[in-house]
Amino acid sequence: MAQAQATPKWKRRVLRLAAAVSPALALTLDPAPSEAAALSRRQAPPSAAPAEQVIFLIPLVGPHHVGDWHAVTARLARTLESFQRQRGDWQAVICCQERPPLPDDPRITWLPFTDPTPGNDKWRKLAALCDHLPALTRRPAYVMSFDADDLLRDGTVAEMLDQQARGYLVAQGYVMDHASGEVALAGPPSLRQPLRKPFWKLCGSCMALRHDPDLPQSAPFLRAMTAHEHRMFPYLARLAGLAPVALPRPAVLYVLNHGENFGARRGRVGFKTRFVRRFALRDAAERAAVARDFPAP
Repeated sequence: MAQAQATPKWKRRVLRLAAAVSPALALTLDPAPSEAAALSRRQAPPSAAPAEQVIFLIPLVGPHHVGDWHAVTARLARTLESFQRQRGDWQAVICCQERPPLPDDPRITWLPFTDPTPGNDKWRKLAALCDHLPALTRRPAYVMSFDADDLLRDGTVAEMLDQQARGYLVAQGYVMDHASGEVALAGPPSLRQPLRKPFWKLCGSCMALRHDPDLPQSAPFLRAMTAHEHRMFPYLARLAGLAPVALPRPAVLYVLNHGENFGARRGRVGFKTRFVRRFALRDAAERAAVARDFPAP
């Protein structure tokens, strides 16, 4: 399964306008499979039950695709440590061909991946993780796909569970260039920084959406959405009637240029390196805040 293509922006606008009138009308406009799944989710009855936990779905690159498996699992360990510092109920599932070293924590599990199809398997792993949701919980939860080398800000899980929105978008987050040590704040453009990009345009660990296991449309929508690049996530969430609210503080730290980035294998890290260089934090207090919110192990 290859990554699903993005819908042209003009068609996204047409489908959103049609869906606001009637999801049935939008379904007549030749939507993509992910958009049809979103429209089906939009028509499902809302649930009054609160989400009780956050579930992190982590597709981990296989050891046969990397040069340094130990370095990959060390970065995964840091990601998991950022979860373990959270307050509130959560669980994380790692999908990979080979079980990585994992902490002795019942909230962290491994989903074996046995599909031998050659090539990039990230989206097939995400599909397998979404198919695995019924085995993970029968309670309403927030589901968030999360890259195995990103870090979650302390307190974010509790923030989600306290607020009980339909979904959450990481509009602000930090991007760190491992090679240079520089850190930049990604966020919505402003008058002072009109060319700055929101975090969700740069990193896949960018959105958590409400999942209701009692709705047959819920898991298939998440599966169809995560078949796309993350830049499609907010549009599909809104089309599904799950418009996410922006988390109020930078919630994720994305580390690039560490040698095994997924984007590097696709030749797509260069513009992010330039972004960090252009918007690097120069103020010592701001850099200290990053270190405080994303402490090293």
